[in-house]
Amino acid sequence: MKKIVVLGGGESGVGAAVLAQVKGNNVFLSDAGMLKEHFRQTLQQYQITFEEGKHTEERILDADEVIKSPGIPDKAPIVQKLLAKGVPVISEIEFAGRYCNAKKICITGSNGKTTTTSIIYFLLKKAGLNVGLAGNIGSSYAYQVATEKHDYYVIELSSFQLDGMFDFKADIAVLLNITPDHLDRYDYNMENYVRAKFRITQNMSKEDCFIFCSDDEVTMSHLNQIVLKAQLLPLSQTEKVNRGAYAIDEYLHAQYQEDEFSMLIEELALQGKHNIYNSMAAAVAGQVLDVRNEIIRESLVTFKGVEHRLEPVLKVRDVLYINDSKATNVNSAWYALESMKTKVVWIAGGTDKGNDYTDLYGLVEEKVKAIICLGIDNEKLHENFENKVPVMYDVRSMNDAVKTAYELTEPGETVLLSPACASFDLFKNYEDRGRQFKEAVRNL
Repeated sequence: MKKIVVLGGGESGVGAAVLAQVKGNNVFLSDAGMLKEHFRQTLQQYQITFEEGKHTEERILDADEVIKSPGIPDKAPIVQKLLAKGVPVISEIEFAGRYCNAKKICITGSNGKTTTTSIIYFLLKKAGLNVGLAGNIGSSYAYQVATEKHDYYVIELSSFQLDGMFDFKADIAVLLNITPDHLDRYDYNMENYVRAKFRITQNMSKEDCFIFCSDDEVTMSHLNQIVLKAQLLPLSQTEKVNRGAYAIDEYLHAQYQEDEFSMLIEELALQGKHNIYNSMAAAVAGQVLDVRNEIIRESLVTFKGVEHRLEPVLKVRDVLYINDSKATNVNSAWYALESMKTKVVWIAGGTDKGNDYTDLYGLVEEKVKAIICLGIDNEKLHENFENKVPVMYDVRSMNDAVKTAYELTEPGETVLLSPACASFDLFKNYEDRGRQFKEAVRNL
């Protein structure tokens, strides 16, 4: 009987603890914070020993193996002590993968991974497959492996999850793009972050498929050094490819083996350049899994999108309000602004993660008529954009942001919440920020 310690008592940690318990291990869960009531109840239901509000060091260091939640950095003192002692520290995904024979479709990237994961899951459900949704989205992968039986899993993976994965293998891996993000966790070294993202391809064999964006310079500069065995299926909006997908002129084309799929780009449910990549990735994954072309087409036409990601909320006085609260970095905000077809009042700001806003200058000058800065410290936004837009306003609440936007817009324009920053200065998380935005819009 192995002594397994789980660090962190959220969705990921509790799921890992349940799976470890079901598989007959001696399990102890430790969280430095306080647990949510429903997680506490789950642990009690499975008779799992746990502590909250502290870490009992000697008990943790006595583990044979530790499963760490992705939010806990490797630099945390308790993790450093475990590593120094030679105790293996792994992720929930790595642990659950040991007990799962299902086909695994894994998606990562700096932007677009939640949307792409959701489209692929939607497409496989439409095809009638027995499929689970897991990772950074849906319920914990480990919990599903412990309590359900799926033939396929579509798994969204952050770089933090990938860091703790060693023997896990994806059958289909999707890498959408790599732009600077979370560099504080990677010693501000982009190379470390790139290597973390490419861990999604580790252990792949020549039967497995790697879907990637061949228009992404960072990906292409590392591809041949790292991906040695998997079948390569590129996505491009600049050139035709024989296997993979491309979108040139008005059509999206995808081809894995003999069967070619094509459809008009304007028929896609999700518009904008970045969403074309997401839809192409889903089409290729569908083809690899032998989903019929009609199902792929129907899925890409009817998919409804992800909450807080370019989510249309309401039209008020012929002004469209869009909730893109999930845009927590500059690149996500760039995609949002790039997809706008009208003049925009842009609500931005929050906790800055060392943002470089220069990539947004051209789009802001072209499309944005006013910026509403929603944050405690908006100095950097003013420094970057004061001479790029006619007016800027500072607000401290979502209600004030939405009311100010309402006064500034003319019929036919768009109000876009796409913060380019984390939410922790004024909100619990990006979901809380997005819900407050929707509530304020409905109250206009």
